Amino acid sequence: MLILGIETSCDDTAAAILAIDDPPATAGCDHAATVPQGSSGLPTKVAILANLVQSQTEVHTPYGGVVPELAARRHLENILPVVQSTLKDAGVRLEQINLLAVTQGPGLVGSLLVGLNFAKAISLSADIPYVGVDHIAGHLASVFLAPSPPTFPHLTLTVSGGHSNIFLVDSPTSFTTIGQSRDDAAGETFDKVAKLLNLGYPGGPKISSRAAGGDPKAFDFPRAWLGPRLGSQPETRLTSTSFDFSFSGLKTAIANQVRQYASLSAQEIADICASFQEAVVDVLVEKTLAAARHFACPRVVLSGGVAANHRLRQHLQQAARQDGKLQIFLTAPAFCTDNAAMIAMAGFFNRHRATRSMEMDVYSRFGTGSGFTANH
Repeated sequence: MLILGIETSCDDTAAAILAIDDPPATAGCDHAATVPQGSSGLPTKVAILANLVQSQTEVHTPYGGVVPELAARRHLENILPVVQSTLKDAGVRLEQINLLAVTQGPGLVGSLLVGLNFAKAISLSADIPYVGVDHIAGHLASVFLAPSPPTFPHLTLTVSGGHSNIFLVDSPTSFTTIGQSRDDAAGETFDKVAKLLNLGYPGGPKISSRAAGGDPKAFDFPRAWLGPRLGSQPETRLTSTSFDFSFSGLKTAIANQVRQYASLSAQEIADICASFQEAVVDVLVEKTLAAARHFACPRVVLSGGVAANHRLRQHLQQAARQDGKLQIFLTAPAFCTDNAAMIAMAGFFNRHRATRSMEMDVYSRFGTGSGFTANH
């Protein structure tokens, strides 16, 4: 099966083509839309034929963040050449595509509409079924682009600019939210702190780069545990009664710290970045491992844009080794940030919902229009 994925949820225009071998239960179906619900197994083989991302960073950098109207306009300019280049790189003709997978939400409505309407146009003109994919489901599916993905059930920490969630994943299309951000997402906090320090946009890579030269113990910034912690030893510290996150207090602490200085030296900025990053990583890792222990789930996946952060990946692996019972699956950095390969992968898992209808619409908030089973 050849799947063309399209992703335009925020400010990156992305397209990808996957060649996926169906599991035996569904192999041989003539059309994606004929695959019955409930038969979605793991593929026997996944090949990424092409995966392109057209960034808009240079457009939004002067504003310190994404400007929705500008993002939508740039998607309109980029979508056709990006898809054409993807087909060319894959050596595939449009008529060979079996299924279109397009991000339906959550995200910026204007940006989402560009991708969805483009997919509808292809579906109508080339008679190819399409499936709307939830962006978060795409991040959950990204780990299955790896040669040795986890089995079910597993726990996934998904951290990005708009979301910080812990999911208990029971199948490719069914998962339960067991932890989420109560205010700012982790990636959003990185961007806001970078703005406070005048580091530019996007904030995540800027802070990570500066943190490499800083002391993570220079500042004792707060960690919001949202529940009691029993002791400080590794074997007992992961006992928070809530798996939710809160980063607004940390952001305020950084702002208060910055205001104490008339000006900041390069080393002081590096120390603030390192201490801030450590505070975020500590909470993300401890909450995730606490959830893994609580649900007796030995397989833990890390995905989402912030999952590309080197310190987060390192800390999670170190904590898992110390625990001795956990197996960690890290999404490849290329598939952590927004990309269409993960959307195509999620489209494969949801191929039983493929349609040719022109009635599908986008949605801006997680959990308001997704087709998978997300329990809260």
